[in-house]
Amino acid sequence: MNDIPVSDVRNFVIMGHTGSGKTTFIDALLFKFGLNDRFGSVSAGSSMVDYTDEEKHRKTSIYAKPFTAVYKSVAGKSYDLVFTDTPGYMDFYGQVIAATRATEAALITIDAAAGIQVGTHRVWRLCEKQGIPRGILVTGLDKENTDFKKLVAGIQSTFGDKCVPVILPLPDKSGVVDVFGKNMPAALAGEADAIKSTMSERAAETSDALIEKFLGGEALTPEELANGMRLAVARGIVVPIFVCMALKNIGVTETLEGIARMFPSPADRPAKDAEGKEIPSGANESFVGYVWRTVNDSFVGNLAFVRVLGGTLKADSEFQNTSKNQKERVGALLQVNGKKQVPVTSATAGDIVALTKLKAVTTVGDTMGAVGSKVVCDKIKFPSPTMFMAVYAKTSADEDKIGTALARVSEEDPTLKVERNVETKETILQGLGDVQIDVAVERMKLRSNVDVVLSTPKVPYRETVTSLGDGHYKHKKQSGGRGQYGEVYMKVDPNRGKAEEWFVDALVGGAIPGNFVPAIQKGVLEGMASGAVAGYPVTGVRVTIYDGSYHDVDSSEIAFKIAGSRAFRDAMSKAKPVLLEPIMTVKVMVPDQFLGDINGDLNHRRGRIMGMGNEEGMQVITAEVPQSELFRYVAELRSMTGGQGTFEMEFLRYDIVPSNVAQKVIAASDKKKVEENE
Repeated sequence: MNDIPVSDVRNFVIMGHTGSGKTTFIDALLFKFGLNDRFGSVSAGSSMVDYTDEEKHRKTSIYAKPFTAVYKSVAGKSYDLVFTDTPGYMDFYGQVIAATRATEAALITIDAAAGIQVGTHRVWRLCEKQGIPRGILVTGLDKENTDFKKLVAGIQSTFGDKCVPVILPLPDKSGVVDVFGKNMPAALAGEADAIKSTMSERAAETSDALIEKFLGGEALTPEELANGMRLAVARGIVVPIFVCMALKNIGVTETLEGIARMFPSPADRPAKDAEGKEIPSGANESFVGYVWRTVNDSFVGNLAFVRVLGGTLKADSEFQNTSKNQKERVGALLQVNGKKQVPVTSATAGDIVALTKLKAVTTVGDTMGAVGSKVVCDKIKFPSPTMFMAVYAKTSADEDKIGTALARVSEEDPTLKVERNVETKETILQGLGDVQIDVAVERMKLRSNVDVVLSTPKVPYRETVTSLGDGHYKHKKQSGGRGQYGEVYMKVDPNRGKAEEWFVDALVGGAIPGNFVPAIQKGVLEGMASGAVAGYPVTGVRVTIYDGSYHDVDSSEIAFKIAGSRAFRDAMSKAKPVLLEPIMTVKVMVPDQFLGDINGDLNHRRGRIMGMGNEEGMQVITAEVPQSELFRYVAELRSMTGGQGTFEMEFLRYDIVPSNVAQKVIAASDKKKVEENE
């Protein structure tokens, strides 16, 4: 894109805990590169990174956003830097996951005053899982009561001694020095020499020739050391630690030098397709791209952000959506830096460009290729929703537009899901937290002019029986002319194993003609739709019809349908019916100090603790909890743990509702029926 070879492209994502300095660092870069005419500020609302209305209002990053700039190193070499800002707030973790599919490396920010936080652990685990090389950027060292050596010791204790500082702050924190630079202050010379020796050894480990040279006592040349360090970072042997005090413009250049020198290029870490085959990154190879984000822009319409994995994508050309096997034509390629969109003629491996007005490429995770290509990459696996809210249109006018508005916000954020619950007849908006849901509502108002009301969803209870019940109903109606007649005897009992047919015809002696049996079954299904306890669907029962009577003239299908429905209700009411509720398997991760409180809270929520363990310094509690207790648990958990607790859940089974809870549910159902009848 900038006529810079792929070997000199550095594509990295900036990630970390919320408030750890990611956005401030990027604003400093944009000012340094001349992409912004001033140093943007989040608090002042002038950040070039957090520029959307939602981000300005909340003063936090919500969306992952790529930026591209050319960096000319101290030695005069030009590098194409592609860097992506990501949110630190967990509600928008899906944006972080998507951004990792568009990068070669990660730069994890750690605030020197706050230290390693839960968000730090989260993104570190993500990088480990996806095999992404990383560096660490220490920010905020100019704050009071910060100790660089103590922080580095904590980082190495937590993440291993592969984390090595390559930039050192001066003792008075008035500046920083590059370990590999010249004019090292005497006070830091010994420490710098020790680091250089460690780095030389680890760089040598990347090549048999280099390790032989190193063990032979020969010094590596600057070029050998640079190549070795880059490969060591790419393989995860080294995690360089940089230092930057962005607001004072201290360490910005040194960090950029370190990234250019040590972070891998697309040629060092070729992307792989779904079969695990490497995708050649060369500009002359066959084109392959990956859609990692989509945006609905108010000016240009839908934007698809594409990371070029290999080959060259040219403006005004044709390509194949290999995920959907459809051809597509691209018009303009846009290089996006915040609000600024600049047309470019081509993009090569490592570049991120936005495409407009596409028809076949509409989904995050789509793979693009040259016409005729069969290359397909894995889809992105996003976390399951943990927050659920029922959505209702505020007015009748909003009712007509709510479906389109919900579709638009869920297309932009794949962790937002919209589902229609046919049992409760509610539209459910699902996400990762209350803030994410609130932002989605704001976007619907702003972009689609739709006002909605949120409420706690209804629980999709079900009903079943626990014993045998015998029911009977005779439907007899005579009002002049042909009448209606149908009589049915049936039994209802539990069908837990579901080994037998749920509807059994045990009629003998022609008590009811066979042509009326399907009508009885329809009546039973109608009765099962609204149960006999609180009006919820019935499950896990076996229905046996064993007797009845008919009339040669007055019997009809409608008569036996009514008789079947009423007989079922009678039988079920005598079979000790109970309410069932959905039970979820919950995995809660919290620091040690919150373990007792969380266990107590889960018990209060009628949870059953199934096990406890430890993962990466966090206590992990596995429990079975009723869904009715979990609709807002994600927000309540964060409140209880100061934002340090996280959880996952998935549906497990339906179980009997305790009688005291069932009484409340039944009372609420009866009250609703009375109100509807009035």
